[in-house]
Amino acid sequence: MKSASKFEKVAARCWNLLNEGKPFTPIFIFGTMLIFHFTSLGTISGIIDLFKAFIYIIPLLVIYFKFDFPLFLRNYLWIPFIVYLIVFKEVDIALLLFSIGLFFFFTVFFWGTFYYHLRIGTSWLNFTRFWKLVLKNSDSTSGNAQEQLPKFLLILSIWEMVFESNRAGVSFELLNLIWFYVFIIIFAVILHRNLFDWKPNMYTHYTKNDFEEPKEAISEKVVVIVVDGMRKERFSEADTPFMDSLKKNGTEYTNMETVYPARTVVCFTSMFTGTYPFEHGITSNMVWKLGIKVESIFDSLRKVGKKGRLLGIAHLVDSMGSDVETVTAVMHNDKADPNIMQRAKKIMKEQDPDLFIVQMIATDQTGHSRGVLYDEYLQKIHEADLLIEDFVKWLEAEGKMKNTTLVICADHGQADGIGGHGHLDEGERFVPFIVHGPNIEKGKKVEEKHSLVSLAPTLAYLLGAPFPSHSRGKILLDAIKREDS
Repeated sequence: MKSASKFEKVAARCWNLLNEGKPFTPIFIFGTMLIFHFTSLGTISGIIDLFKAFIYIIPLLVIYFKFDFPLFLRNYLWIPFIVYLIVFKEVDIALLLFSIGLFFFFTVFFWGTFYYHLRIGTSWLNFTRFWKLVLKNSDSTSGNAQEQLPKFLLILSIWEMVFESNRAGVSFELLNLIWFYVFIIIFAVILHRNLFDWKPNMYTHYTKNDFEEPKEAISEKVVVIVVDGMRKERFSEADTPFMDSLKKNGTEYTNMETVYPARTVVCFTSMFTGTYPFEHGITSNMVWKLGIKVESIFDSLRKVGKKGRLLGIAHLVDSMGSDVETVTAVMHNDKADPNIMQRAKKIMKEQDPDLFIVQMIATDQTGHSRGVLYDEYLQKIHEADLLIEDFVKWLEAEGKMKNTTLVICADHGQADGIGGHGHLDEGERFVPFIVHGPNIEKGKKVEEKHSLVSLAPTLAYLLGAPFPSHSRGKILLDAIKREDS
């Protein structure tokens, strides 16, 4: 299987500018105004007037970049737009209808049909389902119609009002606009302080303050297989005999919680540093500055002369750098996971890492392109089960499972709509998490709530390495056999 090329890595970063909701909003608004006024600007002075008017909407762009308005809070975004209509009474219906049309063209046709057809081979008729997914989507991406619509309708209205006033030589009520922005800031602060109360609780202590670092390794190797985007309750509905056998003969954590925001690069970074976005610095899939601010499990392993590798898509390079073996994500989705697992065998045979992490992507991509409440999604989980079974049996035949701990989990779940994940809607928050191996308790279910940040210190504990520098997770001792048991 091909590695992700330099072009694919750059293209992935560029795509995140349009995919992630926060950078998308200003880009979409700017592009919409330029296209809408392209034929009417005419002169240099007209272009200058447009850019001068843009200055007046910068405060609003900053507010909407700072505050998330997740899940049901997005419904409150309509209130500032209604207040604007009452106070300023100026709106260009043609511009707003054009912007709505352009938004749905981008999300439903360009993204949901053209992009997914070229990247993973979905049908040219995918738009017939994708439009419904966009309307239901609740995540932090540009495909969250209920969040993006009130944002860009308000910002475009204000920009157009100022622009037309400047062109006509008529002054507008600047003081009213200032007070309007003050109202929005106060409104946003009140909402987020009183209603945005569902973020997971974070561990406040560092792991090293609560647990002794391991004196020796428990496992010779650890293999972690992350089925990206595998929704917990859909996993329980899917046909997964092999993973079911791992649960029966290992330890299952039934309340394993992901982190906020539940975006892939954020989750993987938290899983393998043991800490949260505020500390490791990765706050979305859009990574503005490459690399993390803290140690990862790979750094910990290097301290004891051991090696870890992560096999995943190009996005993960932005966080984990050279510890990632990239795979290209540009291929038919039916071929993606089989090719990844073939590459996984090659790495294990040639490099034989002490810690090997594999990201399977087809389940996540099916959720994003076709939705999680359809049979295609269950089928991809079933196919993942078959591939994991084949990989584990190959490891056994190669003699690499004698003292190996196997972890099967997801980085996040997926919500309704376009397989949304980010704001922790229903279906995102809790993930499947199974531990299996000769040193792992058999047939055990741990009901206590745990966090995915516990994975990094647990890996360090199993492999006899120091905890990553800023690890806050608890070691998952419930799963590990005691010497006296």
